[in-house]
Amino acid sequence: MTATALPTVEDDQAAARRRPGSRRSRAQRAHRAASWLLGITSVLIGLLMLLPIIWMVFTAFKPEVDIVTYPPTLWPRELTIDHFIEVWNRIPFAQLYVNTIIFAGGVTLISLLFDSMAAYALARIPFKGRGIVFVGILLLLMLPFQVTLIPLYDMLNGMGLTNTLPGLIIPRMTNAFGIFFLTQFFLSLPKDLEEAARVDGASEWRIYSGIIMPLAKPALLTLGLFHFQYNWNDLLWPLVMSSEVQTSTLPAGLALFMGQHVVEYGLLMAGSLLALLPVIVFFLLIQKSFVAGIATTGLK
Repeated sequence: MTATALPTVEDDQAAARRRPGSRRSRAQRAHRAASWLLGITSVLIGLLMLLPIIWMVFTAFKPEVDIVTYPPTLWPRELTIDHFIEVWNRIPFAQLYVNTIIFAGGVTLISLLFDSMAAYALARIPFKGRGIVFVGILLLLMLPFQVTLIPLYDMLNGMGLTNTLPGLIIPRMTNAFGIFFLTQFFLSLPKDLEEAARVDGASEWRIYSGIIMPLAKPALLTLGLFHFQYNWNDLLWPLVMSSEVQTSTLPAGLALFMGQHVVEYGLLMAGSLLALLPVIVFFLLIQKSFVAGIATTGLK
């Protein structure tokens, strides 16, 4: 008579894995189904968010007859580039493009410098009234821009800066959100390097330019994208400050195609598509640093 070996725990687990209706196989199928459902939902949400951009791209290549046809269609029946040619002839598009680059780029660079200097002082230099200054910056974040629009215009008009690019740039050389954003980032940086630099006799400017700023590159690029995008797309401020097309920006120039009774959708979409390209290129260049800056800002 031979002895029969008793089943072990490993044998039970192997048998459970081989069993079609086991709990583990059902859990795996449920996990795969949930992953597929999440992926499909994400794709649908992404397409819904991109639908205005897709519509703008297709409309820019549609003839005007197809644009106003009812019911509207997404895919153009006929492709044309007439809108892109006409938008360059109807308005000084190249000049508006240059003005917008100078305005948005100048505001971005100058604001990054002043915002970072103010943020460094608030985060690293103890001085009397620092808390009051920080609270004042938070209050400025809650103040709508429209509240100061008319007084600011009167002041710049008295200085003869209306219809000029300096008049557009100077009021935006610093930003309350930028100061708050960089202050939170600087507070998250360790103090060991700057304390060692102070022991070696480094000045505050040397610490700011040689230690803090290189470490803050992700936050600076993130804030730079915010500044550039906001000022590139801004319509109200250039529209108020510039009464001449030659000194205006792209959003204000494209607003000329929105008449009281007739809206030239083809020209608007073609101009908007051309105006969107620099922002997309800028984001693609700094997307890794943008994600890193968002992920690390405010963390200690």
